[in-house]
Amino acid sequence: MKTAELFQKREEEMLSAYAFPSSKTKGRVKPTESCPYRTEFQRDRDRIIHCKSFRRLMHKTQVFFAPEDEQFRTRMTHTLEVTQIARSIARALRLNEDLTEAIAMGHDLGHTPFGHQGEEAMRTCYSPDFAHYKQSLRVVDFLEHDGEGLNLTYEVRDGIVNHTGKNLACTLEGVVVKYADRIAYINHDLDDAFFAGILSNDCLPKDLLDVFGQTYSDRVDAMVGAVIEASMDKGAISMTAEVGEAMLEMRQFLMDNVYHNSPAKTEERRASELLCRLFEHFEQNPQEMPPFYYSYCEKEGVRRMVCDYIAGMTDRYAIDTYRRLFIPQVWKGKKL
Repeated sequence: MKTAELFQKREEEMLSAYAFPSSKTKGRVKPTESCPYRTEFQRDRDRIIHCKSFRRLMHKTQVFFAPEDEQFRTRMTHTLEVTQIARSIARALRLNEDLTEAIAMGHDLGHTPFGHQGEEAMRTCYSPDFAHYKQSLRVVDFLEHDGEGLNLTYEVRDGIVNHTGKNLACTLEGVVVKYADRIAYINHDLDDAFFAGILSNDCLPKDLLDVFGQTYSDRVDAMVGAVIEASMDKGAISMTAEVGEAMLEMRQFLMDNVYHNSPAKTEERRASELLCRLFEHFEQNPQEMPPFYYSYCEKEGVRRMVCDYIAGMTDRYAIDTYRRLFIPQVWKGKKL
């Protein structure tokens, strides 16, 4: 028996009746031969980890723009924390950890430079319908491998595009990632705000401290435990009412004190102007984009490819490109 078959057999024996086994996948758009030592969802996880878009996450903003201090979270560390939380929940509920991990690893591949401010800039410059979760699906379906995409399974693609917003993924594993995403960013953004000196524990409302405790670990444990408790042996993923309401209150607290009108966001206007200026330049000069993006301009449209190019940039690359295009360079004469 091949290793992949052993994995599938193990899934049948160990997973909950509500889990989604790899043997039931709807498959890929482009059929491929099965791997002898990995399930289809394990293959998807590996394809995501090895792709260029995943590597670029390490230099994309979570909350603090292009931070010099490496202790602040980036989109990469956010992704890893979401994955860890999602796997913990999936393991406790006996769901498919491999499917959960693949979705979590790929959920933010389409995020723009400068975090959600970059997303807003793309809505202004390109289309009001632009959203990072839709862009993540475009990354795995088309942009990776120079137009070939990663050819992921239906269930992973579905989990990626439905990890936020009102829609729910078709698998419980995908819904787990949706909860894990919120648990992760609420807690690590609060932790980063503490580190930056924007907030302190004393700033938190007492009712939230009563529910979540005093430390980062306490808060994460409370939220993860609430999901597990409310979802155990059920065909749906939810959170206990008390913790769920407190988590929404915590999110609103962050909206009011960190995400809007805080020292962490003082560069937002400049970031938006930078990206919109880049968009305007490359829309007028598409031949200056890398060959892949320019080569698809006729088929996909110039504006679509300019959006793809800019959305894929890291913070630093966007800043360096802007500097190269628009900031005059000091002329250096010949040294004697």
